[in-house]
Order: sequence, then C-alpha cells, then structure tokens
Amino acid sequence: MSHSAAPRVPMISWRWIALFWFAAALFEATQSLFMQHAMGRRGGEALLFAIELTGWLPWALATPFVIELARRHPLVPSPTARGIAAHLTALFGITMIAEGWSAALHMLFNPWAHRQAPTFLDTLGATLIFHGLICLFAYMLILAITYLVDSRDKVARKVAETARLGEELSKAQLAALLRQMEPHFLFNTLNSIVGLIRDDRKAAAVDMIVGLSEILRRASQDHKPVVFLAEELEYVQRYVDIQKVRFGERLTYRVDVAEALTNAQVPSLLLQPLVENAIKHGLAERVAGGEIRVAAVQNGAVLSLSVYNDRPALAADWETDGAGVGLANLRTRLGIMHGDAADLAVRNLDGGVEVVVTLPLVVAP
Repeated sequence: MSHSAAPRVPMISWRWIALFWFAAALFEATQSLFMQHAMGRRGGEALLFAIELTGWLPWALATPFVIELARRHPLVPSPTARGIAAHLTALFGITMIAEGWSAALHMLFNPWAHRQAPTFLDTLGATLIFHGLICLFAYMLILAITYLVDSRDKVARKVAETARLGEELSKAQLAALLRQMEPHFLFNTLNSIVGLIRDDRKAAAVDMIVGLSEILRRASQDHKPVVFLAEELEYVQRYVDIQKVRFGERLTYRVDVAEALTNAQVPSLLLQPLVENAIKHGLAERVAGGEIRVAAVQNGAVLSLSVYNDRPALAADWETDGAGVGLANLRTRLGIMHGDAADLAVRNLDGGVEVVVTLPLVVAP
C-alpha cells in the first residue's frame, strides 16, 4: 500500500466563525445598553449597539490566523517555548489591534455622549483594562474549540481508516480462501475423471470434463465473496451433474428452497464444499449410494442452510480426525464476514448426518 502525505486538517468554516463572533458581539452590545440605562442615560442606543457590535470584527478576522497558529504550534499535549512565545505575541498583537479599533470607533462616534471626549490613549487604556481578561478568554476559547474540532476529526479519520483497512484485510482473506477452495474442488474432480478413465468409462469422463470446463469458465469470470442463493444453488447443481456422471443412479439430489429465499445473499462457494463432503465421505463409501438434500429456512432475521445425506453417523473424533478443507475454510469465511452472528454445526440425525449453516438474512431485490 502506498503511503501518501498526512491528510490536511480542514479549516473551520467562515460561517461558524462569523456566527460565533456575532453571538459574542451581540452579548457584549446588549450588556453595554443595560449599563447605559443603569447609568440613567437615554438616547443613542442604536449607535452604541452598532459600535459595540462592530468592535469584535478584528477578532473575527484574526480567528483563522489563530487557528492556523494553534495547529502549527500546539499547546497540548507538550507545548514548546517557541510555541508559547508565538501565542503570547499573537495574543498581544490581536488585542492591541482590536482594542485600538474599538477605541477609534469610540473616539469617532462618542456613543457614550461624553461632554469632553477623552484622548485616544485614555480610551485605549480604558478598553484594555475593561477587555484585557475578555481578550485572553477569547483567545483561549479559540484554541480550545480548535483542538476539540481537530481531535474529533482525527478520531473520525482514524475510525474510517481502521474500517477501511479492516475491510481490505477481510477482502484479502476472503480472496485467499476462495483461491484455496478452487484448486481443492478441481483436484477432487480431476481425480474422479482419472478414476473414470481407469474404469474405461471414456464417454463419462468426457462428459465430466465438459461439465468441469463450464464450471471453471464461470468461476474465472467472477470472484465475488457474496452471491445470491440462486446462483449458489445453480453452481451446486452443475457440480452434482458432474458427479452424477460418475455415480449415476447411486446419487439422489434434492433441493428444498422457497422462491422467496433465492434472492438471499450468501458467501460464494458456501454449499458446494458441503455437498462435496457429503458425496466424498458419505455416498462414495456406500455401494448403494444415497441421497443428498439441500434446504433453506428463514427464522426471523436468520437464514438457515442445511445439507443432509443419509450416511452412517459420525464418530466422536471425526473433527480431530480431519474435518477437511471445506469445513475449516467455510468456518473461517463465516467468521470474517459475520463474526458471532454466523455458525456452522455438524450433527448426527436418525439415518444420516446434517450440516447446518446459520447467518444473518440479507435479501436483495
């Protein structure tokens, strides 16, 4: 996987910056009006309100600069002397510009109706005394909001990246497992063809080769990890047709699946290895042959798929004796795709053995 540059942290929208400072300015202007009325002064409210509202404009314009500085010289978790100096300089500069702007507005429009207008320095000194702590709080608030937003975005990116990597890993594992299944099926079928040739059943061997070529042609066109149940049943039917060339009337195959479930999505190559095991370990070992039944049942939000064959009961140590590539492979794939929501169970029934696969029901249109 190629490594690209670290993703750029998105800039906080101007809309939110404007909304934040408008709210702060609105509060400040309202407080000034209350103060004017408390002092018994009437008139000029609109002018005072507009000046107090406009006085926060430098802070709104400086906010993107403070955000960029906060990201370039972060104060958490480990501030540097250079970073602290940069922030103190920025705080001092923005405060002087903002309070100088506010003092100029008061000098120009005299909204408090002073009979003798104070000098600019006196006005600047008064605004610095009144707004000093407020400016410090405003600067720290910008830093806090910036770090909170960046932290949220960082967590969201990490979650998305983890999910993407997990999905890619699952796809790679599924692809590897499918590649493992295909040669396993192929070798077993080729062994069957060799057996037919040794028995001098050349016509049957040719028919099996033709059927095998059809399956391989279809498999080479698509390696989807998930298919419709109807597709899986068709694939199994092709496999059974090949095996019927070898076993003839000894192999009986039945399917009991409701039409409504044929659009259910199931793992690719889910049923074929189960049917293959039923033929290899059940029917092939019996001179009289046997029956294989494939069924699907819906239980609420769960789909149950079963493969049954009328073979002798399994021994207690059948799993340690070798469950085969098919079952081990299928269990692994089910775990990757559905976790604990899926299960594969093998059980002895009266007169046979049944493999039951349960997984979440997903029906596509």
